[in-house]
Amino acid sequence: MSVFLWLAEIKRRVPMHSPSCFLSRVGPLSKPGLLPWCATKHPCWSKLFLGSAGEGNFTNVITKKCQRGQKSQKKPSYIGPLDGSWQERLADVVTPLWRLSYEEQLKVKFEAQKKILRRLESYLQKLNGVNVTTSAPRAEGLSCLLHPIIPSPVINGYRNKSTFSVNRGPDGNPKTVGYYLGTWRDRSIVCVRSNHLKNIPEKHNQVAQYYEVFLRQSPLEPCLLFHEGGYWRELIVRTNSQGHTMAIVTFHPQELRQEELGVQKEAVKKFFTTGPGAVCDLTSLYFQESTVTRCSHQQSPYQLLSGEPHLFEDLLGLKIRISPDAFFQINTAGAEVLYRTVGELSRVNSNTILLDICCGTGVIGLSLAQYASQILGIELVEQAVEDARWTAAFNGITNCEFHTGRAEKILPQLLKSKEDGQVIVAVVNPARAGLHYQVVRAIRNCRAIHTLIFVSCKPHGEATRNIIELCCPPDSAKKLLGEPFVLRKAVPVDLFPHTLHCELVLLFTR
Repeated sequence: MSVFLWLAEIKRRVPMHSPSCFLSRVGPLSKPGLLPWCATKHPCWSKLFLGSAGEGNFTNVITKKCQRGQKSQKKPSYIGPLDGSWQERLADVVTPLWRLSYEEQLKVKFEAQKKILRRLESYLQKLNGVNVTTSAPRAEGLSCLLHPIIPSPVINGYRNKSTFSVNRGPDGNPKTVGYYLGTWRDRSIVCVRSNHLKNIPEKHNQVAQYYEVFLRQSPLEPCLLFHEGGYWRELIVRTNSQGHTMAIVTFHPQELRQEELGVQKEAVKKFFTTGPGAVCDLTSLYFQESTVTRCSHQQSPYQLLSGEPHLFEDLLGLKIRISPDAFFQINTAGAEVLYRTVGELSRVNSNTILLDICCGTGVIGLSLAQYASQILGIELVEQAVEDARWTAAFNGITNCEFHTGRAEKILPQLLKSKEDGQVIVAVVNPARAGLHYQVVRAIRNCRAIHTLIFVSCKPHGEATRNIIELCCPPDSAKKLLGEPFVLRKAVPVDLFPHTLHCELVLLFTR
């Protein structure tokens, strides 16, 4: 059975009312509404890509096939008893490849990455004089060299971070902790427990289960919709490879006074330290007051209720510190493979400055510091930069600088100070929204950058805009004055077994 027929079979069990709904639930870092061709006006070169992106996009094709002939239906708040069908429906949405063997999953993903690269090369070739590569076409119908997909060392229970929602379950109980099925638009949201999902470790499910127990004995209602009131919100669970566990409870304070908030903090602390939740053996318990969907530490600080303030991870011979708010690759064992791949492609040496943009906790740069003359990291999240600096100091690394702030503000000035004949290798690992256009411009116009490594878990999305601007002919109107980059090599690395996603590492030179 082809993957399309197999996924089409899923649609009889999984309501997917829109492509954005489907894609927002299958991602490793799920956020709704990320289809780039649904955006507002685009420059002329973007229309070339965005006008046909939906036609060939692998995941979009799957979604359309699953949608065919299906109409939106509003569901009542009471759905029925939780049984195997609900568990399978959730698995089909969150981990749509779970029914395939891992070998078959890798084949599906490799073909998807190949399609993305073919389309990307085709767009580049249409942009009057863009050189995809200077060599003859290689295998797989591509001009760049496509490496076989690198599998994840861990297939099941690999996630080191999980975010659990709170809402009505299949039995109508609003204090159910799990993952969403359905859409907000159609008022069909159902929260289903995740203890059957293959990518979630048992420890995460255990903490979620006990959080549900706590909610059901709490006199306060959950916050399902901000305008409807309620207090208890989502739960974030982070773990490391040593089994240490951090839990972050999110709470909408509404109009509670500080002393009333203190009562709730003490209640959740007591439950997880001396009450029934003590069996979870939490290393860290945090509490965050949040009045918006996503709240950073700067917007509303994480409050440590008990335990240690950080988790620590051993990675590539380094001891890494991880704060509650810091980005860290979701698959620790897979991250080692990914970072080794980046290191091999970078070919840094003692004459090289490594520029790590969107560096998170700085692991890529820190792991290559012994080979490079200097490491320069830029990261928006302040806690992550503090972690990177701590990791550098603890591991005795002295040739690193980490800068906090928006890359589009920091990078242009930073590059000006470094253009003194030194060779710069740039590594970018942006979020799904891609790089800011000013970052792309700064990279393109810095003559010292001869090698660029672009890491993306969604190369068919906003990253494509970035790549086109990095590789298009010089354009004075857009202030893209430097020589264009050329795509040389692509290496898929699977960090997300059972899902449609994988990381794609792209090597550009000029």
